[in-house]
Amino acid sequence: MKLDRYDINILQILQHNGRITKSQLAEQINLSISPCWERVKKLEQAGIIEGYGAKLNMIAFNKQTLVLVEVSLKQHNALAFRRFEQMVETTPQVSECYATGGGVDYIVKFQCDDIDQYQRCIDKWLDSDVGIERYYTYIVTKTVKQPSAICFEDMEIT
Repeated sequence: MKLDRYDINILQILQHNGRITKSQLAEQINLSISPCWERVKKLEQAGIIEGYGAKLNMIAFNKQTLVLVEVSLKQHNALAFRRFEQMVETTPQVSECYATGGGVDYIVKFQCDDIDQYQRCIDKWLDSDVGIERYYTYIVTKTVKQPSAICFEDMEIT
């Protein structure tokens, strides 16, 4: 789906305020309500808009320990990757995981109650033999910037 300036504007507004009314959204992008809402529905149907939700401040209601882990696997084949990724999917303390090119295979973000909980998770992974060759643990001491929105600034508009 090719995006034009109206679509980009809709996405920019919705990712910062998913609770905006149809009429407010239409007014902000300078379209009437029906065409604006048709565009929103098309963006949803195309899978560009996956859903709507609230941004939660985890620290406000539950002090969590954030741990970033670099993981390198013993083998580099589809089965090894699937096995590891399945373990990631079934570990509730994993909030994000990225397959990477370069020196490590994955970067995994854990959100745990404490370091002991993280250690139990990593021990379970090692005991289950999901093919981890080595891993490096980094405890997050301060969050400097979190992703909050897609930057549309340099995006080419049709």
